[in-house]
Amino acid sequence: MSDDESRGSRILPAIAVGALFAVFVATINAATFDAAPAGFPADASIVHNIGYALFDLGAYDVATVPAEGFLAAFLIAAVALDVAVDGAVYLAKREEDGSVVSAVGGAFTDGGRDGGDRK
Repeated sequence: MSDDESRGSRILPAIAVGALFAVFVATINAATFDAAPAGFPADASIVHNIGYALFDLGAYDVATVPAEGFLAAFLIAAVALDVAVDGAVYLAKREEDGSVVSAVGGAFTDGGRDGGDRK
């Protein structure tokens, strides 16, 4: 492949990236932020309020911060971490002689001594 052919195949993606960058710049320049930033009360615990929202205890007037908006991020992070752990356990398995052997299934519980039920 010559240099002319490889340069021609890169022009269209470069134009698309440039156009996307221009759209981002135009969007950021057109954005207005009129409202002043709002914070949480100094004595409020976000962690406690997420727990109250998770167990729907807001009706008992124990929550000081409306934390229902945090629940989606909390649950998505929990599911993502669970998937990562499940994937790590799946990848830790190995195959020997066509059968799957668990990563911890062959551990010696007797300290590796000969005798007993182990052969």
